[in-house]
Amino acid sequence: MGAVAAAAGSAVGLGNVWRFPYVVGEDGGAVFLLLYVIFTALISIPIMMTEFAIGRKTGLPVTSAFSKLAPGSKWGLIGVLGMLTAFLIISYYNIVSGWTLYYSVASVSGWLDSLSEPEVTDFFSSLSSDPFRCIIWMVIMLTATAVVVAQGVSGGIEKYSKILMPLLFILILVMVVRAMLLPGGLDGLAFFVKPDFSKLTTRTVFDALGQSFFSLSIGMGTMTTYGSYLRKTENISSTAIHVASIDFLVAFLSGAVIFPCVFAFGINPGEGPGLVFVTLPNIFNQMPFGRIFSSCFFLLLVVAALTSSVSLLEVVVAYFKQSFKMGRRRATILASVSCLFFGLCCSLSQAVFNIFDNVTANIMMPIGALLIVIFAVTRIKREDMRAELEKHGKPFRLFNLYYFLVRYVVPVVIGIIFINGIVAWLSK
Repeated sequence: MGAVAAAAGSAVGLGNVWRFPYVVGEDGGAVFLLLYVIFTALISIPIMMTEFAIGRKTGLPVTSAFSKLAPGSKWGLIGVLGMLTAFLIISYYNIVSGWTLYYSVASVSGWLDSLSEPEVTDFFSSLSSDPFRCIIWMVIMLTATAVVVAQGVSGGIEKYSKILMPLLFILILVMVVRAMLLPGGLDGLAFFVKPDFSKLTTRTVFDALGQSFFSLSIGMGTMTTYGSYLRKTENISSTAIHVASIDFLVAFLSGAVIFPCVFAFGINPGEGPGLVFVTLPNIFNQMPFGRIFSSCFFLLLVVAALTSSVSLLEVVVAYFKQSFKMGRRRATILASVSCLFFGLCCSLSQAVFNIFDNVTANIMMPIGALLIVIFAVTRIKREDMRAELEKHGKPFRLFNLYYFLVRYVVPVVIGIIFINGIVAWLSK
């Protein structure tokens, strides 16, 4: 439970509740969801298992794991790429985390109470278009992240993830029921679960793979680092499946809350990054004891955002510690200041924010994932990989399927989608 909660704490965060619904809305609804499920089952879970295995085999974070298994080669650059990906993500991720913290304060203070639908939209617009406020709340979240990382993270994340993740799940379930009862809510649910293949585009395929990687922290070494914390008695395949299942369930339930409300309130499902911050306050304003639910939800979402940002910053800190022989606190300060600089750039320019979002999820993470699986099948013997996956003492009966996917299917699918996506992106 502790291992699953710690990894799920990293995976479950703003990627599920903030990013997933708005990307679904932009990419055609249920057809995106279908692709997301397929990619998660056939691509992301095998890669996560591979990252866990490499991390546990070496006992090292991503910045050193590949160098240990292939000393003197260029494969160590996989770790550097993972660190850079985590660095760029946390640079803009904390802006959204700051929005979440601001909304938690607004909920507790009652600033959102009794606002009309247009007023809720204006409330978010005034925040997101105000660089000064965005920077202040981003700095607060980045500072909180740095404080946790400076003190060490594994025990703390495991302890409060086991309590707070189930609370977030329960609260989302309550909100799903309320959203379904809204007039027009079932139309929104149909948009989310009934595929319309006429909306299938190259971008949809590309974004579905990118979202699967982003949501599960695939291809940037976070799961390699978490794998180094796993005991030899842990079942890697079960851990990966449980983490992916929890992550998908939270994302699916978030969509089941958002899209009934989108249709009930006449909001455009392709609203973009502000979708969650426009729809959720409208739900809470329609609920009995709405301020209490709103306050609890956004506070718990702040914690979910914090667990993810902690794991991202830890990857960068580990790199500075090992590459420059720094102490943890000094490395944390340097990493945080560097992230702050790029975060300021994202705060001051929506274009820079969008570039960081698209490049990390749709380019850097797929490249990282592709290199990880190529490394696994070329530099680690098949039987050594089987032995690592079976260290818990029981045979892994699906090992042949897993290895076939990692050796043949995953690299080809990522390669094809990546090339097509780049061509589509450049032709816009």
